[in-house]
Amino acid sequence: MDAQNFANHGRYVPVYHFFAVPVLAVNLFWSLYWISKPGFSFADSLWRDFCRGLGHRDPRGSDVCARGAGPRHPFGERLRYAQVLPADLQARTGELTIAQIVSLRFACDAELPVLARKVLDEKLTERKAIKQLIKSWRPDYQRA
Repeated sequence: MDAQNFANHGRYVPVYHFFAVPVLAVNLFWSLYWISKPGFSFADSLWRDFCRGLGHRDPRGSDVCARGAGPRHPFGERLRYAQVLPADLQARTGELTIAQIVSLRFACDAELPVLARKVLDEKLTERKAIKQLIKSWRPDYQRA
């Protein structure tokens, strides 16, 4: 496997990207069409809810076709922060959003304190911008 970096870290999950997303898109347009017509029924709403469930991320892992990229809960990263970050930054980790945590997970332990401080102080929120700040990439091969 090639070394993971910003340029190649994204990946396709065929069941999600090539099945669930098209089904959800078709269902969205179909639902919008039927909602606008008189006589909208309970059966129509059940079908919409079923298809919406294809993309739902259930923390218990019982989802039908959920995308498993990235951590479902930031607990593992927060444990890492307790080991790697200085005390002043550990106290501020509650300010980090899920998007920021997901982006910072690629930073190596030596680089994490500097980047976490920068993200918090400058209120950086865009995932791509945060990932591009990382110089020493910590690969994440455990995601789907």
